[in-house]
Amino acid sequence: MALEPRVIAKDEPPDGELIGMRRRLFVTVGPASLVFLLGMSGLIPHMPLQRLLGSRTLAWIECALATPVVLWGAWPFFVRAWRSLVSRQLNMFALVGLGVCVAYVYSLVALLVPGIFPLSSREEIGVVPVYFEAAAVIVALVLLGQVLELRARSSTSSAIRALLHLVPKSARSIRKNAVEEDIPLESVVVDDRLRVRPGERVPVDGVVVEGTSSVDESLVTGESMPVEKKVGDRVVGGTVNGTGSMVMRADRVGAGTLLAQIVRMVGEAQRSRAPIQKLADVVAAYFVPAILLSAVLTLVGWLVFGPQPRLAHGIVNAVAVLLIACPCALGLGTPMSIMVATGRAAKLGILFKSAEAIELLRKVDTLVVDKTGTLTEGKPRLVSIVAAEAGGDTKLLELAASLERGSEHPLAAAIVQGASARKVGLATVSAFEAIPGKGVKGTVGGRQVALGNEQLIGDLRVAAGAFGPRAESLQREGQTVVFVVVEGELAGIIGVADPIKETTAAAVRELKADGLRVIMLTGDAKATAAAVAKQLGIDDCIAEVLPTQKDETIRKLQAEGRVVAMAGDGVNDAPALAQAQVGIAMGTGADVAMKSAGVTLVKGDLQGIARARRLSRLTMRNIEQGLFFAFVYNALGIPIAAGVLYPAFGVLLSPMLAAGAMSLSSVSVIGNALRLRRVRI
Repeated sequence: MALEPRVIAKDEPPDGELIGMRRRLFVTVGPASLVFLLGMSGLIPHMPLQRLLGSRTLAWIECALATPVVLWGAWPFFVRAWRSLVSRQLNMFALVGLGVCVAYVYSLVALLVPGIFPLSSREEIGVVPVYFEAAAVIVALVLLGQVLELRARSSTSSAIRALLHLVPKSARSIRKNAVEEDIPLESVVVDDRLRVRPGERVPVDGVVVEGTSSVDESLVTGESMPVEKKVGDRVVGGTVNGTGSMVMRADRVGAGTLLAQIVRMVGEAQRSRAPIQKLADVVAAYFVPAILLSAVLTLVGWLVFGPQPRLAHGIVNAVAVLLIACPCALGLGTPMSIMVATGRAAKLGILFKSAEAIELLRKVDTLVVDKTGTLTEGKPRLVSIVAAEAGGDTKLLELAASLERGSEHPLAAAIVQGASARKVGLATVSAFEAIPGKGVKGTVGGRQVALGNEQLIGDLRVAAGAFGPRAESLQREGQTVVFVVVEGELAGIIGVADPIKETTAAAVRELKADGLRVIMLTGDAKATAAAVAKQLGIDDCIAEVLPTQKDETIRKLQAEGRVVAMAGDGVNDAPALAQAQVGIAMGTGADVAMKSAGVTLVKGDLQGIARARRLSRLTMRNIEQGLFFAFVYNALGIPIAAGVLYPAFGVLLSPMLAAGAMSLSSVSVIGNALRLRRVRI
């Protein structure tokens, strides 16, 4: 079978293999049909055509018509059959090539030198039977099956091409002198200012710097409601601008855009192999040799026990066995379902990194979720400031925001933004140091300042003192408390709250109803984490966990025999995402999280997990149906082709019918896989 392309182009050129197979089918179907009609007339003695031309003349005409069909029409099959023999990787073309070759060569020898055949192999009218019509029609039927298969397989790439067509060919660039001009998309670089007019597609990923509008992100996130965009909001390349005009600053171009990453991940997932494919691979490794042996036994059985002409019967039935036992349906079932499922998932804003993730997701019984950015919006806001000195709130915020300016943590951004909103100036910072999972420290305006959680002040041997009860009170309200230490003494606390996403509560209820045990795993204080967990109805909550401890928690759950999925969005979640059987990254989070995960939710909505699990179940059911059909088809078809029904019912399966059944089985498996494009999820 043909390989899938590693890179699918936006404007896909015509499929050369499909064009070639279609041309061969168009040229061969006429001669094959004539050979079939002549062959059928030869089965009835004393037909007018036979009396007029004679049996041998009729056979020569059949040979003349069948020869170009076999030698030219079936040439790709012979090439692939030879390659499979040389590489010792026997496949369907080995069976097809051998079957066509045996039927044609036997007929040619019978026509050229009939005298070498014993009398027992002749028909009642005294001629050696030929099967040119079988060889020619088999080629035409297999070509038809290949054309239908190639057309179906090409449609599985439509999801990727649809995504690629979202990207405009040009962007309107604003130069330093305020002159605007349209430039090719390939010429856009980071920090370019681009104008997006009403109705246009956003050219690349970036940030809005001027104007407001509503943007339709449905083709990326799967959500139909437009999203309001204002200065500071991110926009994604390929989405559609509404009625407003915006100016954006490009920060991701080319292969770095979200859309490019989606296309790459979908392509990699479509080329990956699910664990269930190993079953089909093991069977296929023994399948073709077993069929070759079955064909030999069929020939021997007819020679020993069959009626006259035994040799002719033996060859015809052996060819039928070779043709009907095509492993194409067996080999196509799993990859076709995976390709269709990953394309469908991409349209829903769910990116599967591999086929293994699709198979394992349905088996997950425990979902571990990070809090910040996963359950919550990941955009904390400054809520409370409690200073040790009366009226010292502004100075405390100045020290904290100055120090946090060097941190990339969401809490740091909230404190800096809070200071900006309150018009608090920031001081110069030196000797900045980030302490993973605990906080930051440095020198602000010549003063030693440390900022972080209770673990940090514990390491600094600073007592919470009177701030302890106040901190607990804020934490019970769902705020994350940050302690500020100045010159070795606790100067105050700052409370930051991260709003829970609107869809999180409904998503948690849906996942729990689906039988999942949901566990919240966070580095936040126990009181803050407990407040969020209670609000969402999450029974299990593990708080105050360092980044290095998150993957340890996953391993402990796995040691208990649980199949674990981990959902997170930050750099600190990457080890846990990689450790879990299925890592689920939020598309709104860090790139390293998405690279570590097997599944990415483009919108960062936990409801996508429920959708992904439903798709996982449907996909695996579809794969199992395809494999079941392929096994049953061969279990029933091979004995019939060998002639098992002949003693009782006098029924034999023509090689032409066997070839047709083989093509039909492959097309039916493909059709079953394509159903995934239309199922409700």
